[in-house]
Amino acid sequence: MKRFPQPAGILFVSLALALASCQPAPSLAPGDSLQLASSAQNDVEVIIALERGESDQFTLAATFTPLEPGLHIYSKDIPRKGVDGLGRPTLFEIPPSSAIQAIGEAMENVTPQCPASGPQELETYPTGPVTLRIPIILPDGNQWLRDQVSVTYMACDEKGCRAPVENKLIAIQLPGNEIIRP
Repeated sequence: MKRFPQPAGILFVSLALALASCQPAPSLAPGDSLQLASSAQNDVEVIIALERGESDQFTLAATFTPLEPGLHIYSKDIPRKGVDGLGRPTLFEIPPSSAIQAIGEAMENVTPQCPASGPQELETYPTGPVTLRIPIILPDGNQWLRDQVSVTYMACDEKGCRAPVENKLIAIQLPGNEIIRP
């Protein structure tokens, strides 16, 4: 194994760390997305992405994907503690302390369904991925910012439910407005 002399080794490690901490300016054309983070817990994977719409509007998107066949998650519109304690809403939220400014409510990409049995207010999404999108204004600046988003969900199937994931914070790194806009 080749060893660097002491000063050269320190320089090499310093240069490698400096390059690793620099993030290139992302290319995000209208219609594109940039994955910011992912998390998996209790048989659901959540992917957080920044999307740029055709009208140059930015959105944060959270895609909730059940990892087992037959699993469903609940509508974003059911009560936070479920209906009579059953279920939990699928939520994607920006904490009040965030540098991200939401300019609208979370919108879903699929329509919830009334359950075949049980309380009719306990609406579920069809099995498969569900995406919630929040229109945002990016923070000013030409730096990458560390921030967080919050998710809540609960996955169930005909055999039973997984433990709910409530108010889970997911760390993201978000580009400032001046980085992302050409």
